Amino acid sequence: MNRALLLATLALGLAAPAYAQHEGHGAPPSASPPVPPAAAPQGSVMPMQPQAQPAGEHDHSEAQPPKMDHAAHDDEIIAPLEVGNDIPPDVPADHAADGFYSKADMDRARAILDEEHGGTLVSKVMANELEYTSANGEEGYRWNIKAWYGGDIDRVVIKTKGEGAGDVDTAEVHALYSRAVDVYTDLQFGLRYDIEPAPNRTYLSIGAQTLLPYWFEADGALFIGERGQVLGRVEGSYDLMLTQRLVLQPNAEVDLALKDDPAVGVGSGLSKAEVGLRLRYEFSREFAPYVGVLWERKFGGTADYARADGKDAEETRFVMGLRAWF
Repeated sequence: MNRALLLATLALGLAAPAYAQHEGHGAPPSASPPVPPAAAPQGSVMPMQPQAQPAGEHDHSEAQPPKMDHAAHDDEIIAPLEVGNDIPPDVPADHAADGFYSKADMDRARAILDEEHGGTLVSKVMANELEYTSANGEEGYRWNIKAWYGGDIDRVVIKTKGEGAGDVDTAEVHALYSRAVDVYTDLQFGLRYDIEPAPNRTYLSIGAQTLLPYWFEADGALFIGERGQVLGRVEGSYDLMLTQRLVLQPNAEVDLALKDDPAVGVGSGLSKAEVGLRLRYEFSREFAPYVGVLWERKFGGTADYARADGKDAEETRFVMGLRAWF
């Protein structure tokens, strides 16, 4: 009897959980009260909320992922503004400082600001060549100096160059107005006056100077004389930095003439060509002694005039000099 009662009690204990599970099959589990979603940042996409399952249906979310509506998803994306396409603000028409200082003080301050940001007038004197020359036992000298004064756009330029051996053989002075037309190019207009050789000549000068790619410096000019003579000149140079202080500078110059001018020993066509090579040491950028060699050749009628005057049409010179500026 006791054994039968024990077996009945054990059977009822095993059957109770199974009966409770069968009775609650498909019923939604008890859930805590819903929590409202947090506000999403502006421009972001709100996460999709899971839909509640109806009572009595199986939840297969773990076996099959939900399908996403890409069209709705794209509509919710807010594209940012493109950089640089926003409307710029209006230019301020008033300044806060005008309310505290007089008009005269503000005009003076703005004039100083304009001058320090591109309106400054500066000057420079550049002696490219101040040198002693020697050829076939004959000593001589040469100079090539340029000075200018002005701003970034407009300048006044003075040039002079010449040479001699004892007496001055050639000497010329240029007075020019220089106008910047590009970052590296200046147009120059003015006068050229030849002091030597006699008789003196005056020319209208039209030219340009520029900095070519790879830092080649180039100058070119056309000279129109009072007697209808037309001359041309092209010259260029390049600084090859062997070290930070040792610089090798090749340079070349070519002179041309439209017609003969026997009075000053100039023939038509290619009249003269000159090629030089100078090695300088820059103790500072403003002070650099140098040594070098210079080859010069006269052509055509100019060579004939030189021979008739007892001079050589071609010569090679040793040069030693100073390049300086301030």
